[in-house]
Amino acid sequence: MQSAFRWLGAHWFETFLFVYGLWVFSPFLAPVFMHIGWTSVGKATYFIYSFFCHQLPERSFFLLGPQPMYSLQQIGTVVPTADPYVLREFVGNADFGWKVAYSDRMVSMYTGFWLAAIGFAFVRNRLRPLPLWGYFLLILPMAIDGTTHFISDLSGIDQGFRQTNEWLAQLTGGAFPASFYVGNALGSFNSLMRLLSGALFGLASVWLAFPYAEAAFFEVREELEAKFKRLGIQVKAQG
Repeated sequence: MQSAFRWLGAHWFETFLFVYGLWVFSPFLAPVFMHIGWTSVGKATYFIYSFFCHQLPERSFFLLGPQPMYSLQQIGTVVPTADPYVLREFVGNADFGWKVAYSDRMVSMYTGFWLAAIGFAFVRNRLRPLPLWGYFLLILPMAIDGTTHFISDLSGIDQGFRQTNEWLAQLTGGAFPASFYVGNALGSFNSLMRLLSGALFGLASVWLAFPYAEAAFFEVREELEAKFKRLGIQVKAQG
């Protein structure tokens, strides 16, 4: 057991990257499973990740189809409802392609965390923990974006002020195409905000937590090394 802790103390970072990487990229396998006919495995993947994400199709990426994302109107041709509990069950088909098992925000947040962890490998010996005020500042965009989407959705999925973003069009004088302001398509304001704020959350979380984790595992490793050294001396003395 002590040897296992000793190994983990030395390789905690690589272990994290591997285990967490499985968690991050498994949702991208769900469309592949559905496409090749492994529907039971694909549906099991969707079910597992449904506990961690709303999986609304109009806010999710699709793979192995003609478009990376679809509007609620397009999805309505197959699932004619605005009920989120029904919409989330739509995982795609041969015409649309298949839905990634978590939404674009979750893709950005979880993948951003994993990529930031890889970046940590290059600065792990000199990076200081992010102050709490800095952490809250970096996660504030996601808090604002998520909260305003929640309030907007109280009027109905994609029916509130975050669907049209008229406030933003007025603020910017309509400087961007209408497709930038309306909806959730890739490249729209809503899509960019979810992707950017999720990535910032991942970066901030790694920056806050990993320097402490590195220090804690280093301390564990040093204590175990000292203990093994003492045991070695005792064995020699008894011999």
